[in-house]
Amino acid sequence: MIGDLQLSMVDNLTVKPLVRKMVEGGLDPETVNKYIRYAKQVVKSRLAPNGEPLYPRVWNAEVLDLPVVVYRKQKRPALKVEGVNALIANAMSDDERYLYVLLAATGLRISEALALEARHFINGGFTILVEQQVDKDDPVIVPYVKTDASYREIDLHPDVATYLRKFVDGKSGLILRTENDTPYLYGNLADDWLDPKLAKLGLYEEGLGWHGFRRFRNSWLRKQRVQEDHRLHWMAHKPKEMGEVYSALKEDVPARLAEAERVGYGFVLPKEVVPNVPRKKQRRSIRKVPATGILVSRMKETGGV
Repeated sequence: MIGDLQLSMVDNLTVKPLVRKMVEGGLDPETVNKYIRYAKQVVKSRLAPNGEPLYPRVWNAEVLDLPVVVYRKQKRPALKVEGVNALIANAMSDDERYLYVLLAATGLRISEALALEARHFINGGFTILVEQQVDKDDPVIVPYVKTDASYREIDLHPDVATYLRKFVDGKSGLILRTENDTPYLYGNLADDWLDPKLAKLGLYEEGLGWHGFRRFRNSWLRKQRVQEDHRLHWMAHKPKEMGEVYSALKEDVPARLAEAERVGYGFVLPKEVVPNVPRKKQRRSIRKVPATGILVSRMKETGGV
């Protein structure tokens, strides 16, 4: 069922009121189209004994009155180098500063970054293994990541590796953890760290959140004309061409490390880290009540980072 409708009743005419309701509710065209794609997938997933769709449909965008997505008008704000530098310089703790550096230098999703343990820093600290993430709603580690392409190794520039190693050395388990030894929820950290900083520094714009670091890294790699196979691998983007699918470059660790050193990172690293200093804890680290204002806007845009 979708809502109160049996799957057999879901078609262009019965879904059309849902489209109208979402448009009147102010959802942007891309979001409306995304939710309708989900509805189509649910209908298509119901199979007959012969393996064919039980309820075949010919969907018609005009009948559905689907809004047209104009990609040049889509809001996908990214942090610029000045913003990254300002956030790092104004971080209030080593934990916060480490997180900003980590995200900007790697393109990790925030849920992946918060799930990193010391054991994930491999190759002498020059590579990060990504294999788990923090759950969106509960402070627990889940043994999977967003997509198959998200299982990957991200290689670091030597300067970044040196900075992170000073922070990670001597630690075991989670690198970032609350006073209850649980992982942080990224929504809480956005509310406590990122969003206030963006507002204070005059950097905030609608849709800008943790994903802004990821867009910064992706843009930097493109600007440096990074080898495309490496960019796809580091950013966890699914290969599209057969040449990319069959390429073995992602398995060539020396080549990856050399490329990571060549392309650099594009922002100013902090000069030093004071290791093993008691870190400021976030009292609200395990709350589950959604925040308001900037955070809500950001979470709507990302759909969970």
